[in-house]
Amino acid sequence: MTRTLKKSWWMRVAAATAAALTIFGGAFAYQREARAADNKPITIGFIYVGSKSDYGYNQAQAEGAKELAMLPGVKIVENENVPETVAVQKTMQSMIELNGAGAIFATSYGYFDPHVKKTAPKYSSVDFFHCGGAYDASKDAKNIYTYFGYIDECEYIAGIVAGKTSKSGKLGFIAAKPIPQVLRNINAFTMGARSVNPSVTTNVVFTGDWFMPTKEADAATSLIDQGIDVLTCHVDSPKVILETAEKRGIYCCGYHANGSALAPKGYLTGSEWHWATIFKSYLADIQSGKEIPHTTRGGMKDGVVQMSPYGPAVSDDTKKLAEDAKKMAMMGDLVIFKGPLKDNTGKTVIDAGKSYVQTDPVLEGMNYLVDGVVGSAGGK
Repeated sequence: MTRTLKKSWWMRVAAATAAALTIFGGAFAYQREARAADNKPITIGFIYVGSKSDYGYNQAQAEGAKELAMLPGVKIVENENVPETVAVQKTMQSMIELNGAGAIFATSYGYFDPHVKKTAPKYSSVDFFHCGGAYDASKDAKNIYTYFGYIDECEYIAGIVAGKTSKSGKLGFIAAKPIPQVLRNINAFTMGARSVNPSVTTNVVFTGDWFMPTKEADAATSLIDQGIDVLTCHVDSPKVILETAEKRGIYCCGYHANGSALAPKGYLTGSEWHWATIFKSYLADIQSGKEIPHTTRGGMKDGVVQMSPYGPAVSDDTKKLAEDAKKMAMMGDLVIFKGPLKDNTGKTVIDAGKSYVQTDPVLEGMNYLVDGVVGSAGGK
């Protein structure tokens, strides 16, 4: 067969394959531009590291997916309890090749590197969205996009409520890993508390992973035994922590989703995601064929994060203080990290006269715990 005949044969095969994919729905996603032009439906895959009903991280993502599924021309496929291993690569591949997914939301922090980074270049017609990752244009495929939110605004306000409500002046924070996003939340919570009670301290315990209910229960019990009377967290599922706090008769603040049902007496408030805001924005870009920003962030004023309702133990005076801070956040005027600010080793981390607004990329590299936090930024 001559080179010309070979080329012609392969062109006919390619044309037949494309036609078959069009007729039968196909195993692979359509090009985003073509889908936008033809106004074709889109299948979107969501992958969760835990249960969709964990009162936490995965539930918040799934609630956003549920809102997306209610829109016309959208089909959602979901897979939960997928570990941060090669299993997520196989799940993404299956969603694309078997379900025809044109977009994938790989929601867990550990899915990004190496799994999304490895899979995205193999499927250039599919959009890959990751929660919390840091996109690097010099290294990452062009069809990778990352999203997150300034939930430390909510943490600051929750800190105000906790600091004003606490009787002992001792707060507890159970966290998974000392990554910048977690440190930022611990610091914001503590700074909010110390803005209304400068003598407040926050004891931090790192469990080492995102979902370790036994360790989380042990940490909660230990902190309560040390005199902590308000407990909060940054783990995937706050469930066991909130239930332990309620059982022991202390206060608690939720995280990721509304956890008030788990602690009807002691729940003060919580920091919640409203991921549907970002998800719908992405969908609009996909359907219109518009260029998608590789990094998307948003705060309270953008509708990406929100506060849980106040619990019965929160006084009117405390609510007013919290609402004043919330108004500033809603206007985009809440500046949490400003100097002079020292870490808990006495080192100045932000000089006097210097401040960082929420969008400043410096904050995404935070590697310290502020004065008032009892614990190590190294996680020990």
